[in-house]
Amino acid sequence: MKKYSKLIIAAIVALIFIGTFVFLWQKSLPKEIFYSEFVPETKDIMRTTIITGNIEPRNEVSVKPQISGIIAELMKEPGQTVQTGEVIARVKVIPDMGQLSSAESRVRLSEINLNQAETDFKRTESLHEQKLVSDEEFEKARQQLRQAREEKAAADDALQVVRDGISKSNASASSTLIRSTISGVILDIPVKVGNSVINSNTFNDGTTIATVANMQDLIFRGNIDETEVGRLNIGTPMKITIGAMQDLSFEASLEYISPKATQSNGANQFEIKAAIQLASLKDNGMGNSVVYASSGPIRSGYSANAEIVLAEAKQVLSVPESAIEFVGDSTFVNIVTGSADKKQYERRPVETGLSDGVNIEIKKGLTLSDKVRGPQIIVDDQDD
Repeated sequence: MKKYSKLIIAAIVALIFIGTFVFLWQKSLPKEIFYSEFVPETKDIMRTTIITGNIEPRNEVSVKPQISGIIAELMKEPGQTVQTGEVIARVKVIPDMGQLSSAESRVRLSEINLNQAETDFKRTESLHEQKLVSDEEFEKARQQLRQAREEKAAADDALQVVRDGISKSNASASSTLIRSTISGVILDIPVKVGNSVINSNTFNDGTTIATVANMQDLIFRGNIDETEVGRLNIGTPMKITIGAMQDLSFEASLEYISPKATQSNGANQFEIKAAIQLASLKDNGMGNSVVYASSGPIRSGYSANAEIVLAEAKQVLSVPESAIEFVGDSTFVNIVTGSADKKQYERRPVETGLSDGVNIEIKKGLTLSDKVRGPQIIVDDQDD
């Protein structure tokens, strides 16, 4: 039995050795190399760049109060349309005690002056009737009475404005009524009824009651790298697509290129603005015209991409750029020659032009009848 066992083990070792030798021998045999092949085509080639940015209204205004106080009433909501001068909110005034005291003191003083002016006028009028004073003195007393009455009315108005924010004489233009300064859509109302608000002054910007913008005049705002900004000019057309609304795209025209770069992730970026050409408007049922797509209206702040054509060549001879061999400043292609069974390749210099990253323009060296060798085709060993 031991003798048979040794023979079996020896046979197994021999088979493993032979199998390994055959496997290595097959691997060492030269394999046929296959290449992809291309036929030159006539097509348009464009070099484009994509800029990421946002959709914004050209004019976005913050409406602020003219006085400090508390929001007593809100007449509008975000998304609604307002016209210039239309009331958005009403403010209840909380009077400043120093100003209130000064206004009350002015009223008391005006009353004293008015009483004295009335007494003087009556006295002068009586003397004038008796021909004891001249017409000039009588007119002077009448003028002083008029001035005293005007001062009393002004003091009363000032007290009402300080105390209530409104007076009888300026009720239609009350500073307690917060009015829109432009016509457009209300984008945001960051305050609520009961919130305290302050007017803008030297020390602060004041409380924003509402943000209003014209949503029919939109712009694209983005940044472009310094390596590409030199190819742009004012008026350059671009195509805008909105990430949230893939079914909607707009034509736009470049209208601004920043003269100064900003640093972003270690690269110099230049801000650009483009005027969006809105082709279709549809009433949203709330009294304002906004642009609609199947996914809803355009909203301020939407992320968008702008595609800009930096260079273009129309109907030129082209091949895939992977078929080009670059050697220094020279470019070559390998022309397929010979029969189908025994292909040969002729290395030929060509003059290239514009490239879009996939296809490249061929200015000289190729014709439509040529066939060009492309990259090597990787053949899976399991297919052998």
